[in-house]
Formats: sequence, structure tokens, C-alpha cells
Amino acid sequence: MYDICGQRSDGKALNCPYGTPSVKPDDLLSAKIQSLCPTITGNVCCTEDQFDTLRVQVQQAIPILVGCPACLRNFLNLFCELSCSPNQSLFINVTSISEVNGNMTVDGIDYYVTETFGEGLYESCKDVKFGTMNTRAIDFVGAGASNFQEWFAFLGQKVPPGFPGSPYSIHFKTTILDPSPMKLMNASVYSCNDTSLGCSCGDCPSSPVCSDPEPSPPRKDPCSIRIGSLKVRCVEFSLAILYVVLVFVLFGWALLQRTRGRRRHGSNVEPLLNDMVGEGSSFANLQKDGTHPEEVQPIDPQGQNVVQFSFVQGCLSSFYRTYGRWAARKPTIVLCSSLAIVVLLCLGLLCFEVETRPEKLWVGPGSKAAEEKDFFDSHLAPFYRIEQLIIATIPESKHGKPPSIITEENIELLFKIQEKVDGIRANYSGLLVSLSDICLKPLGEDCATQSILQYFQMDPDNYDNYGGVEHAEYCFQHYTSTETCFSAFKGPLEPTTALGGFSGNNYSEATAFVITYPVNNVLTKIGDENGKAIAWEKAFIQLAKEELLPMVQSSNLTLSFSTESSIEEELKRESTADVITILVLLGLLGVLLVMLSVLGSVGFFSAIGVKSTLIIMEVIPFLVLAVGVDNMCIIVDAVKRQPSGLPVEEQISNAMGEVGPSITLASLSEILAFAVGSFVSMPACRVFSMIAALAVLLDFLLQITSFVALVTLDFERAKDNRIDCFPCIKLNLSSAEQNEGIRQERDGLLTRYMKDVHAPFLGLWGVKILVIAIFVAFTIASIALCTRIEPGLEQQIALPRDSYLQGYFSNISEYLRVGPPLYFVVKDYNYSLESKHTNQLCSISHCDSNSLLNEISRASLVPKSSYIAKPAASWLDDFLVWISPEAFSCCRKFINGSYCPPDDQPPCCLPDEGPCGLGGVCKDCTTCFRHSDLVNDRPSTAQFREKLPWFLDALPSADCAKGGHGAYTNSVDLNGYEGGVIPASEFRTYHTPLNRQGDYVNAIRAARDFSTRISTSLKFVEFSNHITCSGHDNFGPHGIIYLTGVMAILGIQLNAVSVVNLIMSIGIAVEFCVHIVHAFMVSLGDRSQRAKTALCTMGASVFSGITLTKLVGVLVLCFSTSEIFVVYYFQMYLALVIIGFLHGLVFLPVILSLFGPPLRYTVIKEQLEDMSLLHQNSL
Repeated sequence: MYDICGQRSDGKALNCPYGTPSVKPDDLLSAKIQSLCPTITGNVCCTEDQFDTLRVQVQQAIPILVGCPACLRNFLNLFCELSCSPNQSLFINVTSISEVNGNMTVDGIDYYVTETFGEGLYESCKDVKFGTMNTRAIDFVGAGASNFQEWFAFLGQKVPPGFPGSPYSIHFKTTILDPSPMKLMNASVYSCNDTSLGCSCGDCPSSPVCSDPEPSPPRKDPCSIRIGSLKVRCVEFSLAILYVVLVFVLFGWALLQRTRGRRRHGSNVEPLLNDMVGEGSSFANLQKDGTHPEEVQPIDPQGQNVVQFSFVQGCLSSFYRTYGRWAARKPTIVLCSSLAIVVLLCLGLLCFEVETRPEKLWVGPGSKAAEEKDFFDSHLAPFYRIEQLIIATIPESKHGKPPSIITEENIELLFKIQEKVDGIRANYSGLLVSLSDICLKPLGEDCATQSILQYFQMDPDNYDNYGGVEHAEYCFQHYTSTETCFSAFKGPLEPTTALGGFSGNNYSEATAFVITYPVNNVLTKIGDENGKAIAWEKAFIQLAKEELLPMVQSSNLTLSFSTESSIEEELKRESTADVITILVLLGLLGVLLVMLSVLGSVGFFSAIGVKSTLIIMEVIPFLVLAVGVDNMCIIVDAVKRQPSGLPVEEQISNAMGEVGPSITLASLSEILAFAVGSFVSMPACRVFSMIAALAVLLDFLLQITSFVALVTLDFERAKDNRIDCFPCIKLNLSSAEQNEGIRQERDGLLTRYMKDVHAPFLGLWGVKILVIAIFVAFTIASIALCTRIEPGLEQQIALPRDSYLQGYFSNISEYLRVGPPLYFVVKDYNYSLESKHTNQLCSISHCDSNSLLNEISRASLVPKSSYIAKPAASWLDDFLVWISPEAFSCCRKFINGSYCPPDDQPPCCLPDEGPCGLGGVCKDCTTCFRHSDLVNDRPSTAQFREKLPWFLDALPSADCAKGGHGAYTNSVDLNGYEGGVIPASEFRTYHTPLNRQGDYVNAIRAARDFSTRISTSLKFVEFSNHITCSGHDNFGPHGIIYLTGVMAILGIQLNAVSVVNLIMSIGIAVEFCVHIVHAFMVSLGDRSQRAKTALCTMGASVFSGITLTKLVGVLVLCFSTSEIFVVYYFQMYLALVIIGFLHGLVFLPVILSLFGPPLRYTVIKEQLEDMSLLHQNSL
């Protein structure tokens, strides 16, 4: 083939089908050929026009392959030998010709190539990256070929007019049939690890200078033991053995104690106090344990107490007695003053605001994720807003496989949906906003919509013209190489971003369309762009609910959808609904003091500028009710136990002295437990904990002030024989006396149950051993189960149950085949020639083998451990390639030194002027640099500074795909870069699909570990586009251990919310135990008698005043519309109430009766004598 004999309609040259002896080129042509084809020397078999055609045809591939010189050299050799080799006739055979304008031209050839060359060419190019698209270069220049035969088949295709590729058919052959004069072309082939043409480690992992990728850490299966067909973890087996041992030890100890007890019973005389004091009294038998109790001073003149308390308890008891007497004498003053203070705090509600922005609710302002996001947004650009539709097929049977969604009917439906979306006109301040007004437009005026319709340039007319479904399936494999598969915004569309529900690369089996509309974003909502976007998003959601959903369902498909503002809008909707529900319930409950304490707490924090959350609005009222009403019940029960003959002031005084210390201790523990949560970095949990702590404090203060005053007034009402709730109506005297007599004759049902059934039953030795064995089993089981708790917080949990986002998040996990973006952000990159930073970052030739981008490439080879799916898109690599002399069609300049675009872009080529040629206004453009202008292929500081803005403004095109506009417009912060330092720049890649919260936690942990390891040489900051939270906890008290076991059983994840609940459970659980322990400590007798006395005196109050009130308060949360409250508050607090009840009224009395502390008080001798006489007289 020699010379050019014609052109196709698209301007592509066609060779002459004639043979001719090779000729010696002139010096200028020889120099040109040597610059592109250094292996061809001497005579050549091509004209200058042929060589110019070759240069034009290969220039599109050069910018893509130039990062690996060995690959580029092999690729150029393949076509240099085809066009200009003097031995061309030995391996080129013209097989078909055609007539063009009266001239005969080549229409098909056979090209004989050795397998060695073909295999070497493919091996040198198969791993070369195309950073702009986060993919391999072979996907663009080889249609994703998996071997050299497939690549040759693609390169040899005859393309229609107007498409890039060969104008005639090339049949590559690797064998010669005998007899035949043909020979195989066997030009030199270079390996990518050739030191003279060395490729980077990212483009050639087999290079000897490259370290092997870090092997994936071996997955260590937990130690397990097989017992028959049952496989048990070693930890669980060890705990089971430990439990068996403990049970045997417990039974042995019990038998020993029983034997000793019988011997002691037979030899000892019962003490006097056994006959002196009845079982239900607070003064039971003194303990005979050999201790020497302290001598105490005479007690108060009233003679009410016969024991001497510890200093703290004595002070508290004395204070409450004095205060109770004073409050009972002046109830009106106490009531009005306490209510006035709380009402004053409620005035802060005038500043009340609710925080609904997800990033402000779940991410602390000082957290690493928040700092990184603020840095990213302020130095680069906020991540664009995402509006998304997911359309999926439905399985024909319950357990069947969903059918493919790639059908003609479904694509036509997608066009109809797109038409409706394009027709949205949202009203924003009198302006009509359409998608085109707000969408992301990286290249030109078309939106960068990620949809399968882009294979038809979003035009329904192209559907039939291009071939319908067959064209779409063709583009799944050739989206990077066929121009008709390019999107309307002039870029290739990767199928993984527009399809879902497929495995591997079987895109035709996809069961879902994923349509994504990227929308421009700004830092704050004050900006006009975000205001327009939010208005459009609301109209989009309305359209999806009212029109798109019925359309899709009528086609037997499912639809889920979301916008950037969806989560915030759903949280707002939930907040409003919950406020109404709460107020109605509180009105029904009528707990005014609880409401005032909550309102006072919220008002105080609102006044100081703290925004509330829906957690506060829904959970805290019932939580305070659960932890607050019990103290009221205990105070009332204590007052009722006082002798009716005493004055009201003395009854209140004695009752407050009796229960005041214990309710103070219980309330203080609850306040401290809630306050601990204020140290959590998650804002929603921190604000919740602060407001809850203050609400519990206010509730406690109202209990000992307002409630005591109300009890006093209620006693005055009863004394005056007025009806409860109707104090204006009096009862007759006889009826009142009768009711009073009934009240005094019989104890309550719960009290009689505790005295006659519960306490005696727990006093049996067999029952005690059984209770301990069961609770020890619960403890060991919980320890074993707590290792199964997973970290994370699912997004669906924070939303209302009826939210349309519930289905959306489920579909995201099921259908998406690409993970969230991952950005590696580099601070203070010094690009000066003297700095080593450039080679420490880049991944092309002459870059360090352990550079950042090479390490990212290595990490992408082990995605199971790194969670990195692809090599990073590198603006630096593409910039260095763009300015290199080999990419002669990229960085060019006019004679006056200004930027000259590629030949296929204006002003070099105008759209209405037909095929682009080499003439015109750009005919004199030259490359920006010669090799002699660069130092080791690196630009000087001044060259870097001058050409970087050119690169970022350069549009990518077929002649130069490395233009940075669109792909890297916001990847570099140019503020102050003139000084030689770029403040911030990012390198983008993607995570593997992350379907569970555990995957998100592991992915961000792996990314941070990677950044920490790499930052030894440079300051690297890793920022990822997803936010997760985790927490740590101390598993100490039994309640927390049991609660973690319940979490594992219910599938509740470990996160900041559950960790705060675990911490708060310590304080809440104290209430179930503190009153029993306090009654045990102040009772007399041996351990069993003191435990029985504590149950008889406080058991009923703990059950009715603590367990039942907490149960009612927690059960209300079951009706919450938000899953987060049902899971993390209702389920966890219900479990806590049940565990606390069993601990306080079953396990604790048994433990106290066996191992309780000895009696620390003694009774004064004179008082014992008086008590003895009093007891005998009563008998």
C-alpha cells in the first residue's frame, strides 16, 4: 500500500492498493518518521501524506498510553510497520478494494503478526490506567479486551463514517498457510518492566522496582470446637465449662453452709431480739457475726430511730426531716416559688429551634470527619447534590430471580419518565427552575445525568436510529470506544453507574435502572443555587409520588427515589408529627411536673443557643416520666406508713427523713449517668444527654419541693373530708371514717404479696441457689453474646417507618454495584522542580515506586481488605502527560504563545465546516515543550505555574482525551499557588459496594489507616464521602452485661446512641437497687432477716413506684414513628426495666441474704430495754 488514492465522506484517507519499491525519504520526512517510529530507518514505504495520516490516527491513543512508554512504543510500532515499513509487502496482503471517486482504494487487508508481538503488546498495556475515568486504558483503546486476539479484532474493525477507527478492515493473523510467500511481522516488543522504557508501578505492577501489593491479611476464623455435628466457639465453650464449675462450687458451698447452720442451730441459744421484734419491723435481730459495732450516742428526743447512721446519711436524714417539717408548714410558698423558677426557665422556649440537618445531628463539629469535610468544601468544592431514581423488576415468585430490566418496554418507559422530569418547573422566588438550570454540566450545556438513556444521547429519536436494546447492550461493552455510545455531555458512561442488580460484568442481566441527577452544590443554604435546587427537589419528590410511582407500578416495576434534601425534610416531618403526639399523651397522663421539668430544661438550653432535636422532643418526656414518677410514689408510700395520729408536719418530716437519702442518691446517679453522655462527640446524643440531665435534676427538685407541698395540701384536703379531684365537695363524717378505717386495717395487695409470698419464697435455700445459678447463666451467656454485636448505625433507623426513603436505602444496598466516592486530599503540595513532592505523588514513568497514586493502585488490587475498587483519577498524572511532547495534540500554543486547542476543537475545527483537517487557523500550532525544555520529563516551576490553568481549562476530545476541564475543574485549589505550593488538591477513587454499616465502618477505618501509612512522606488528609460513627464502652456492672446480651439477640448495633444508653443504664438501674439496699442497711437482724425486712418494707414501692412507672413511660415509645426510638430507646429501655426489676426484687435480695454487708450499727442499751418493755406491753 503506497500513497493515498481517496477519502471517505468523513475525510479519512484511503490508501492505494498498489505495490511499489521502498523509497528514501528526504531529511525532513525522515526526521518526522523517526520522531514517531524510531525503529524505521533508511527507506520507507509511505509518502508524507501517509505519514501525516498515521500521525493523526494514532494521536488519539497517545495521550491515553503515554504514561507507560513501553506500551506506547509497542502500540506505535504496530501501526508504524503497517504504514511505513520498507518490508510492508511481506506481512501486508490487500484482500479487497473499492472505488472512490474513480480511484481504486484499499477496503480490506490481512496483517500477519507473530503471537509473540501480539502477546507482548497486550501484556505491556493491559494494566495501564486511564486516570480521568478511574479505569484501564485498554477499555478505551481496546474495548476492554481480555487478550491480544480481542484487541486486534477491535482495532481491525472497519468503522462507519464519522466514527474513530480504521477506514478499512484489518484482519490480524498469527499463522501462515503453506504455501504462501507471506511472513509474520516480528518487530521488537518491549515489556512494561523494561528499564529503558520503564512504566510506573500503577501501570506495570510486575516492574522489578515495584513492591508486590500487600497481601490480603489472612482471615482468621474464630477458634471453634466441634462436638459431633455442633460447632461451638472456643470462647463460648470455655464460658460453658466455667459455668459448670461455678455451679458445682456454688452447690458445694451451699451444702457446707447448711451443714454449719444446722450445727450452730443445735448448739446456740436464740437471741433475745428474735422475740422482741416482729418480722416486718425495721428493727430485726442483731447479727451474730463476731463484729464489734460502734457505741452510738442517744438519738433524737422523739425516740423514732434506734440506729445511728453514717455521717453522710445522718446529715441527709437530718436535713430532710427539718426541711420536710418546714415545707409542710408553708406549702403554698414552697409550691409557688419552685414553680416560678421553672416557669422562668420555660421562657427560653421563645428561642426554641429544632436541628434537622443530618450532618449537624450525627457528626460532631470537632470530629475528624467534620474537619475534613469543612477543609474539602472550603478549599476544593462541595460534593454535588444527588437526586436519584431506582426502578427495579419484581420476581415472578417469592423466591424467584427478578427478570432483566433491559427490555424495549422498560427503556421506553424510562424515556417517558425522563420527559416528565425534564418538564418539572419549580417556583423559587417567582422564577421557574428546571433541571437544566441547576444540574452539573462538566462539558458544555448538557446535564451529566447518569442514565442508560445516555447511550442514546438522551434523545428518544436516537433509540430506533441506533438499534434499540441491541445498541444499549453493545454500549455496555464498548462505552469507552464507540462514539455513538458516548453520552450527551460528551463523556463515556460506565454501566455500573446506571444499572444495578447484576453480577460481574453481566450488564444485560441487570434488574434495576439507577438514574442519578448530579446537581450543583454550594457551601451554605444562603446561596441562590441551593435555594433553587431545594425548590426543584421538592417538586421532584412530588412528581415521583404522584405521577412516576403509578406509572412504574402499572408496568409491574418498583420505584424508589431520593434527593439531597430528602433526609432533612423527612426529619422535619417526623419532628412535627411527634410534637403533636407527645403533647396529647402528656395531657392524658397529666404529669404536670414532668412536663415542666422537660420544658424548663429545653427552655434553658434554647436560651443559650443550643438547638433541640427530635430525640429530645419524643424521648425525654417519657424518659423523665419513667425515672421521676417513682420517687413520687416512694414519697407517698413513706407518708402512708407513718402513724396516723401524728400531725401532718411530723408525718411529712419522718417520711422525708426516711426516704430522702435514697431518692437523693438515686436521682444523683441518674443525673450523672445522663451527664456522661454530654461528652459524646455526636451532637444529637450530646444535646439529648445534657437536656435529659437537667430535666431529671429539675424533676428531682420539683419532687422535693412542689410535690411535697402538694402532698401536704392533699393531706389537708383529706383531713377536711373533701373528695379527691373535687375538693369543693365534702364527704359526710361517717363515710370518711369508714374509708380511713379500711385503709388502716389492711395492707395493700403488693405489700401482702411481698410479705407473705415473695420474701418467704426467696428465703428458701433451694430457691436461692437456683436464682444464683440462673443469673450466673445469664451473665455468662451475655458475655458470650456481646462479641456478636456489630458496630454502625443504619440510615433507615433514623427515619420514620412510613418514609419513602426506607425502600430507597434498601434498594441502594441491593442494587448498587459501585461504592461511595473516596477522596485523598493532599495539603501543601510543593510543585517546584527542586521539591520531591511530584514524584512522591504521581504514578507515571519516573515517579517513585511507593508514591501515593502507586500505593492506591496496589490497594485496589486487594479490595476485600482495602475497600478501594479502582486506581485514583489523578489530575497530576494527566497534567504531566498533557504537557509531554509525545502528546503532541494536547498542550499546544499559537505563534504568539497563547493556548492552542486540539485540531478537533474550535477555533481549529468548527462544527458546521465538515471534517476537520490539519489546515486552518491552527496549522502553525506547536507543542508547548520539546524534550530539551523539560528536566527528566518534568516541567520547571515556572512552566508548571503557567500551564496548570491551561490544563484545567482544556476540554477533552478525541484528539486529546487528557484535557482537565470537567474531570478536574474542582480538584485543585489555585488560591495562592503562584508561590510554588498548592494548598489542597484531591485524587478521587471509589469504594467497593458497601451494603451494611459494618462495611462503612471498616471502609473508613481502612482508608484512614492507609492515609496514616502514606503520610510519612507528605501531609496527606483522607476525606470520604460517607460518615459513620462508632463508640467504645466499659462492660462493668451486671446490668450492662445483660443489656449487651439483649442487644446481640435483638440485632441492635453498637454506636454512639447505644453506648450512651449503656452508660445511662448504670444510673437508671441504680433506682431498682438503691432503695432495697438502703432498707437492708438500716434493718436489724441477720442477713436473711434484713433482706426479708427490706423486701417487705420497700418491695411494693419498688415494684409499683419504679417498675410500673418506668414500664408505662417506656411502653409509650413503642408507638413512635421513628425506628431509632423503637430500637434504641423502647427496646433497650424495656430490656433495662425488666432486667432492673429482676435484679432489684429477685437477685439482689438473694445476694444480700447470703453475702450482704454485716450490720454496722448497734442499738443503745437503754433503748433496747425500753423497746423490750414496749414489746412486752404490746403483747
